[in-house]
Amino acid sequence: MDDNYVELLTTLRDKYEKVRRLLEDSKKDPEDDPYRSKYAAREILNDIKSILVKILDDVGDIGDGETSGEHNHMPGVFHLWSLLGITWLNLGTIAVETEEISTGEEQLMQCLKCIPEEKWLEPKAVLVILCTLQQLGILWAQRDNAEKAKGFLERAEKLYSEFRELSSSPPVDMVQLFNIGLNKDPDDEREENQTNKILSSENSMEKAHTHTLYYLAQVYGTLGNTSKSAIYCHTTLKRMLERKEYEVVDWALNSATLSQFFITRNYFKQAKHHLAASSFMLDQFESEVIKEGDQGEELEAKWSNFHHRSADVARCWAKYGLVLLTASRQRLMKMAGEDMDDDVEKNDAESEEDTTLLKDSTDQLWFTSLELLPYEEQVTDKYALTFEDAKGIFLNAQEWLRKAQEFYQFDSHASDYVQIVQDQSQLYKYLAFFEENEERQCRMHKRRVDLLEPIMKELNPQYYMLVCRQIWFELAEIYSDMMDIKLVKLQETDERPTPHALRKINILAEQSISNFNKYVDSLRIHSTNEMPKKFDEDTVRPALLAHFYLGRLYSKIIQPDKKAQLENICESIKKYKFVVEYCEEHKEAKEVMGVELSISKEMVTLLSLKMDRVKKILEQQA
Repeated sequence: MDDNYVELLTTLRDKYEKVRRLLEDSKKDPEDDPYRSKYAAREILNDIKSILVKILDDVGDIGDGETSGEHNHMPGVFHLWSLLGITWLNLGTIAVETEEISTGEEQLMQCLKCIPEEKWLEPKAVLVILCTLQQLGILWAQRDNAEKAKGFLERAEKLYSEFRELSSSPPVDMVQLFNIGLNKDPDDEREENQTNKILSSENSMEKAHTHTLYYLAQVYGTLGNTSKSAIYCHTTLKRMLERKEYEVVDWALNSATLSQFFITRNYFKQAKHHLAASSFMLDQFESEVIKEGDQGEELEAKWSNFHHRSADVARCWAKYGLVLLTASRQRLMKMAGEDMDDDVEKNDAESEEDTTLLKDSTDQLWFTSLELLPYEEQVTDKYALTFEDAKGIFLNAQEWLRKAQEFYQFDSHASDYVQIVQDQSQLYKYLAFFEENEERQCRMHKRRVDLLEPIMKELNPQYYMLVCRQIWFELAEIYSDMMDIKLVKLQETDERPTPHALRKINILAEQSISNFNKYVDSLRIHSTNEMPKKFDEDTVRPALLAHFYLGRLYSKIIQPDKKAQLENICESIKKYKFVVEYCEEHKEAKEVMGVELSISKEMVTLLSLKMDRVKKILEQQA
């Protein structure tokens, strides 16, 4: 290699070193000039590009990346093309990061053009092309074109696989490409030094491939292929774990978040495994923080982040228990041939191919390097069949919610605190399903009331209207369920009901009516106090259900006074009529109401006949 070539490479290397330092320093740029270092790096990169273009103009056509035949024998020509590719890659990446998306796309595409595709598997080119395809995938994802992003990322994934399969040589990373042929130290050729270079390059390629898988997971999720997204998420987490390329707390949170996907698909074994991995990693982190002995603000920040994310993982554990109880209830109702209600979480709509893909991959979704058995043994992943089964799941989930509340307290995290209380209420709801004793069922529902009603005293509907609506509706359902339990017990006995028992039923009905009315009134137009002519898509079913339930509740009140009875019947007819008339006026509402609409029509007819009979009795008494 002649002196001029060495001098050229030295110049390029020194400039590239400055670029790397500037890009590293860019993290510290001031807020009022956030791109200062990146702009400075871009100027140097343009200098590098000019030098390379000038040299390569003599040996090949830069447009298609080919070298002319008479110069193909020259040492270092392809090396220079690779350096130009690195330069275009860095320029494109900086443009994207500084919000010059179109410019970034042009520069990244120049990288792909300047290295012929048949050369992409060359050790000196493969990492450059891999990172460029990845950056183009990110760019198109930012443009909300997930399909095009997927295309580039899949090409990157394929390139990695083909290189691993076909190449017997290690890849050469970008820093080494700018250093090749410059180090004249004889020790540089020692086996140990060469091994370190190979390890560095291998590490760069593996890290780049991990990033590709990570971005593919995001893109598949955007495209609605959640099964494939979940598989890529797991693969990314597993690679990060095995290569020790992770922040412990972030990794734990991501694993717990992924568990929620498996929960919604009823893959409870995989969900529990990912939650166990989260807890294992957080426990490891806690012991490491104590050993490190950091002081002051740094230690405080670590503990704050740890407690925050530990609470999030605890909530994911609790959600696991809640959904397992929900699915167990759903399964038993299905076996009994009963209709399933609307509170069961629905799976995302996916193709049969996607579902099969997930099913075929379940045996691979494990972190085999972690000892997770002690964490996995704390709760079952099997459906509950008996009250004892359900109680074990309930107690475990309840304990996790208690831990979450240690961080998410009402004064500092009101919304999260309320959601945790709502989850506690739901746990009691599903536990009550497995309880056969009516009195104990009622006590569980009463416990839900005791959890929710104090919350309503603290929440201002002006700021928390959505949450207030949820709780009013839930409280109304709870009181209605308690009333039904009392009514069934009353019907099953041959003894004359006591005034106390009748009064209790009426009180429960009135409490339910009160909360349903609060919910309905919250939907009124503020300026006119009138109900909207048309409900939003999200509120149409609960709004009509509230009227439906109100119709039923007014008809259940036990009232010996015929005049008061007539008033209740009128109110009941009014609520049922509201459902019927709304569905007649808004055809789409018929689809969401279904059975309730049929019952409402029937009840309007039956209650009208009953009203006529009561009126006749009152006329006779007059």
